[in-house]
This record gives sequence, C-alpha cells and structure tokens, in this order.
Amino acid sequence: MKSITLIQHRLTDAFRKFTSSQKISGILLLIVSVVSLILANSGFSSSYIHFWESPIYHNGDVHISLLHFINDGLMTIFFLLVGLEIKRELIAGELKGFQRASIPVAAAIGGMLVPAVLYSLFNSGLDSASGWGIPMATDIAFAIGIISILGKRVSDAGKILITAIAVVDDLGAVIVIALFYSASISIFYLALAGLTTVLLSYFNYKRLSNIWLYIIPGIFLWYCIFQSGIHSTIAGVILAATIPFHKSETSLLMRMESGLHTVVNFAIMPIFAMANTAIFIDGDIMSHLTTPESFGISLGLILGKPIGILMMVTLMVSLKISSLPKEISFTQLLGLGFLGGIGFTMSIFISMLAFTDINFITNAKIAIVFSSLAAGIIGYSILKFSKTTTV
Repeated sequence: MKSITLIQHRLTDAFRKFTSSQKISGILLLIVSVVSLILANSGFSSSYIHFWESPIYHNGDVHISLLHFINDGLMTIFFLLVGLEIKRELIAGELKGFQRASIPVAAAIGGMLVPAVLYSLFNSGLDSASGWGIPMATDIAFAIGIISILGKRVSDAGKILITAIAVVDDLGAVIVIALFYSASISIFYLALAGLTTVLLSYFNYKRLSNIWLYIIPGIFLWYCIFQSGIHSTIAGVILAATIPFHKSETSLLMRMESGLHTVVNFAIMPIFAMANTAIFIDGDIMSHLTTPESFGISLGLILGKPIGILMMVTLMVSLKISSLPKEISFTQLLGLGFLGGIGFTMSIFISMLAFTDINFITNAKIAIVFSSLAAGIIGYSILKFSKTTTV
C-alpha cells in the first residue's frame, strides 16, 4: 500500500471522527464561555465567581478550591487525550515521517516563536515578562469549529494542515509548561515518577492491554508529578506515551482516545471554559486590554501567529524542503494562519501558570478571549472569500 502524502484529497476515517467531535466541542465552548462572561458581570456576579473559588478540600497548608481541582485534576485528563492524539499522529497519522511532518512542524514552530518574541518585546524587564508562553498555543476545537461552518470553502488539505499544526502546538505547549512553568523540583518524587514511568513502559513493551494496568499506576504517577514541582497535568502526557498502540480499532490507545473524546470535549473542556471565563470586568474594558501583558498577548495571537506560520511555510517551500498542495492558496494559508491565533484553552491554562498576580491573570484572560475572537473572525472572513479547488 502506497504511503499517503502529508496533504491528501480524502480524509481518513480517524481524522473525520476527530474533527467531528472537535467542531461540536468548539461551538459548545463558545456558548458556555459567553454565558459565563455574562453571569460573571451580571447581578449574580459575586455568587457565581465565588462558586468556582469555593473550597472543596482543606488540610493544614493545603487549600484546594473547585477551580484548582478543575485546572490541576480534570485538566490532566485533557492532557492525557492530547498525549494520545500526539502519539497517534506521530506513529501513524499526519506527523509520521519527515515528508508529512515537515510543513506542519515548521509552521507550528514559527507560530510559537514569533508570538513569544512579540510578547517579550513589550514585556521585557516587567513583572509580566513570564507570560511569553501564553500566545503560543492554538485551540483545536475552536479552529475546527470555524472550519466546519465554512464547509467546502476550506479544502481537505487545509483542514489537515491546521489540525496538524494545532497538534504540534499542543506538544510545544506541553514542553514549555514542563520546562518553564514548573515550581522547585523534588528529586525524591521525580525519581518515584521516573520509576512509575519505567513500570508503565514495561507494560507497553509487553503489549499488555488491560487498561487498569495503566490507570492505577497513572494515578500514582499524577501524585508524584504533583508533589515533584512539575505541573501535575504533565502526568497525563507521560501516561499517554506509555499506552500501547497499533493500527487497529482494538488498540488500547485508540479505544482510550475514542472514549476520552466524549468526556473531554463535552464535559471537561466546557467546565474548564466556564470556570476560567468567570471574569468580572471592572471598569473600562480598554483599561484591561491596553496593559503590557494584554497588548503582548493580543499582538502575539492576532499578528504573531499568522506571521510565524506564513514565514516558516514560505521558507520551507523556498528552500524546496517541502511543498504545499495546490488546494492551499496563499490566501487560504493566510486564513488558516489567523485561525492559529485562536489560543483560548491552552493559552488560558498557561496564563494561570505564568502569573501569580490576580490582575495579570484577569487581564491575560480578557486579552485571550477578545484576541481569539478577533483572530477567528479575521480567519473566517479570509477563508470565506479565498479560492479553493475542493470537490
């Protein structure tokens, strides 16, 4: 059987299933985010915001609110799904081999570096300088949600490309969180996490497919990572890397990915979106959007993303390292680049790791919401009127 090229005319069944769940999730995320913002700025503001901040566990110096449980606990399951998707794409998907991976990997790198640089230009030397990782991410669900509305105005090639870029973005975000947004490291718990990973890898090597052989050690792995100083959600990605995979619907990885899509897309992500867009906008909204951190995020998402993506794709094509399919015109690539500026889920998540000052976090969230909306509208408008040869 001939190997398929990076961009193909016919989407695979796995890709269709993936995008189908993501597009519905994107629409749902938009709805719950708007509802949450309205509630946070209504007459119910105080009780609504307090609900997400209400404590669910208290023991000595350990205080865990509902918001912390969502961001540190439930989001680990989100990262587990992200890890499973990345592994599948690397082994048997659109990122397998250099020829397939070169364009989306290069585009994603450009789309991460340029926003980070632009943010740093306006925040260097300030207390907000640590937020450079916020505008680096792309929200797959929102991007695919917009693409689904456009239908055949976006070619299959374009759909695969933006999805592959977003997957690489997720991998980049995981690396950034692990390396730059972790607390002081506990060698003891890190060693325990390492030993647990070795055990899980052994199960993988033996191709053991009993899910509990991975879930139970995975819970212990989460605890060790949580105690080690590395953000606990990274445990989800590590666990995903040890899940057995073969090109079959019966593969444990495929079964877990299929089962988790529903839980993550229709429960965890909407809950995360509601909890983290419960933002009270105090005073003039422009005062929140014109701070250095907000301006850096907005510039990074709205301009940095498309510039970085176009720059790297143009470089790869000019050097004849890779080539774009005929279905993707320059205009369509530009539109896809703007859709890459929809940061939302991962950007909001990173903002809470980058900052401790509540004012910075609030400004960052507001900037992310409005910048993602602006990038989405611009990308949609460009793609709506771009030429494509889809059939």
